Amino acid sequence: MIPVDPTPFKMSTPISATMVNDLRQRTGAGLMDCKRALVECNGSLEEAITLLRKKGVVSASKRSERETHEGVIESYIHVGGKVGVLIEVNCETDFVARTDEFRSFVKDICLQIAAASPGYVSRDQVPEAEIAKEREIAAAQVAGKPPAAAQKIVDGKLDKFYSTACLMDQPFVKDPEKTVKDILTEKIAKTGENIQIRRFVRYQLGS
Repeated sequence: MIPVDPTPFKMSTPISATMVNDLRQRTGAGLMDCKRALVECNGSLEEAITLLRKKGVVSASKRSERETHEGVIESYIHVGGKVGVLIEVNCETDFVARTDEFRSFVKDICLQIAAASPGYVSRDQVPEAEIAKEREIAAAQVAGKPPAAAQKIVDGKLDKFYSTACLMDQPFVKDPEKTVKDILTEKIAKTGENIQIRRFVRYQLGS
């Protein structure tokens, strides 16, 4: 007699073409990548998106050393003419630079800068003196607390500072659940090219 395994057999969720297409629309990943992610995540769309984003981070990191000599310079003037943005975003080829997808991304980043007013593209651009000042202010606010707890609070305050001051750390205005870095990573994964937000200037009337 063949012994019966008492562990209930768990049926996996059937992966339909609609589910695969939905995931592809959300992430821009290839059909097979989407299907594999859904299978691995037992049909959960949100878990599959997270999985593909993690894989996108790996892909982006592999491309980060590639040279980016193409791209666009874009400008944006907010309604009323009191705020303006000038930005340079680079990619590897003129082919990608001329696509609607790339140009739409650049315009979205212009809107982000106009709305959220970052001072820097990324953390590595923040002057050490400014970081030291923020750390000193945070430390003064937690004076008297146990050292371990105080350090944790200071680190949290610095992260909050970065999420305001640095474009890449800011919540994306069109999808606050993601950061600008998340959106950039998705674009890198979708285009297959390295993309860099090189520099920007934000003008505000009277400032």
